[in-house]
Amino acid sequence: MTGFDAASAAVQAALDAGARYADARVMHRRYESMSARNGDIEELTQDESIGLGVRALVGSSWGFHAAPELSDAAARDAGRRAAAIATASARVPGPPIDLVAVEATVASWASACDVDPLGVPLTDKGDLLVRATATMREHGADLAEGLYQIWDTTKWFVSSEGHRIDQRIRECGGGISATSIGDGETQRRSYPSYRGQYGTTGWELVTSLDLAAHAARIAEESRELLTAPECPSGETDVILGGEQLALQIHESVGHAIELDRILGWEAAFAGTSWLDLSRLGTLRYGSELMNVTIDPTIPGALGSFGFDDEGSPAVRRDAVREGRWVGVLAGRDSAAVAGLDHGGSVRADGWARLPMVRMTNVGLEPGPHTLDEIVAATDDGVLMDINRSWSIDDKRLNFQFGCEVGWEVKKGRRGRMLRNPTYTGIGPVFWRSMDMLSSEIVPWGTPNCGKGQPGQTGHTGHPAAPARFRNVRVGVRA
Repeated sequence: MTGFDAASAAVQAALDAGARYADARVMHRRYESMSARNGDIEELTQDESIGLGVRALVGSSWGFHAAPELSDAAARDAGRRAAAIATASARVPGPPIDLVAVEATVASWASACDVDPLGVPLTDKGDLLVRATATMREHGADLAEGLYQIWDTTKWFVSSEGHRIDQRIRECGGGISATSIGDGETQRRSYPSYRGQYGTTGWELVTSLDLAAHAARIAEESRELLTAPECPSGETDVILGGEQLALQIHESVGHAIELDRILGWEAAFAGTSWLDLSRLGTLRYGSELMNVTIDPTIPGALGSFGFDDEGSPAVRRDAVREGRWVGVLAGRDSAAVAGLDHGGSVRADGWARLPMVRMTNVGLEPGPHTLDEIVAATDDGVLMDINRSWSIDDKRLNFQFGCEVGWEVKKGRRGRMLRNPTYTGIGPVFWRSMDMLSSEIVPWGTPNCGKGQPGQTGHTGHPAAPARFRNVRVGVRA
C-alpha cells in the first residue's frame, strides 16, 4: 500500500469502530550519524524505519496505536485498536474535548536542500571529521571529538476531516569539541555549539561551518582555560553569546509556554509551567527589547515544517511582544480547552509515538545593537558563551547555567579569559533585566529536546543573538 492508502484505511477503521475523529501518519525515516575521536572514525550508525501511527478521539479521550507494517489488514487493525483504547479511556467521564477548526488541506511540502546529505560519500564525511579531530590533537587537545547527524523523513498524513498531506523534511548538522585535562581540572571548548549546529537543510549547512578551520583555535582555547582565572562570584552585568542565549530561550521560555504544561496535562520528565493562562496578554515576561516569536516558517531552521502532525499549517505567531506574554505553543485540543483559536505546534518524533505539543522555532527578533556595541557600553561585566551545563526547576522558573568560556569585560573592553563561568536567576526577573540585544540573529538548532513518557526527542530551533542582562548573580559555587 502507499502511505496515503495505509493512513486512509486506518482512519476509516477508527471511524467505523466509533471514533468521532481520527487521523493517521505514515512516517519513513532514514538516519545516519558518524563520530570521530582523536583522528580516527569511532562509530557509524545507519538505520531506517517505516510505520503507521493512528489517533482516535472518543468522547473526551484519545486513543493511539502504531503498527510497523503498511498492509491493509495491519492499518485497519491499528485504527480499530486506537478507537478501542479511546473508548476504554472514555468510560471515565472527563470534560468534553473539541478541536480548534483547521481547514482540510490537500498539499505537498518539502524543505529546501541543495546537497542531499545522504548522497555525500561516506569517505568525504569521514575525512572531514578525521581532519578536524586530528588538528585538535596536534594543537594540544587531550580528547578531540567530532560528529555529524542526518535525518531524512517523509510523512503521509490523513484525517477524517479531509486532510491529505505529504512532507519530506531533511535535517542535518554537526560539530567538534576539544577537551584538555590538567591538574585537577578539565576544560572543553566546542564549535559551533556544545552539540553542533543543525538545521532543516542539506549538507551545505555542514560545509558552511568549516569545522576544520576552527579546530586549532578551540583546542588552544581548551588548554588556555586550564590556567585561566576562575569566574568571580557576585552580581554583575552578563553578556550572553547567541548560542547560550538560545538555550536560555529553550529552557526558560520555550518549555514554559507549552500549553499542555500550563494546563497540567504534561508533568512528566520536565515538569509543568509557572505561567497562568489568566495572565495571558498582561504578564510582563521581560523588558521591552524582548520579542519572542513562534515561527515554523523560517527557511532552514531546525524547527521548521510545512504542516504539523495534526495537519495545521505552519504559521508565525507572537509569544512575547515588547516584553508582554501574548502567545503559547498549542495543539488543536489544548487550544480549544484554553479558548484559543489556533494550534500548529504538535509533533511526534516517530510513527510509534503520540504527537504532543512541541517547540517549533521559538526565538528572539533582532535588537538594535551589535556585540561590539554591547561590550563597549559595559563598564564591568562578564561575557559568557557556549553552554556547558544547565539546571532549571520543574516549573521552568529558577535556573542555573554554566558556560564553557567567559571573558572579563572592563571599561568597554573584552579582557582576560575566565574559566567555569556560571550564572543564575529567576526567569521573568532575568528577562526584565535585558537592556541591550544584538541584531546578529542565528537560528540555533537543538536536536535533543526531551519530553513525554515514553520519552520523545524533539528538534527545535531558537533564533538568538548576543544580549546584555543587568545585575545577574555569577560565579555560583557548589
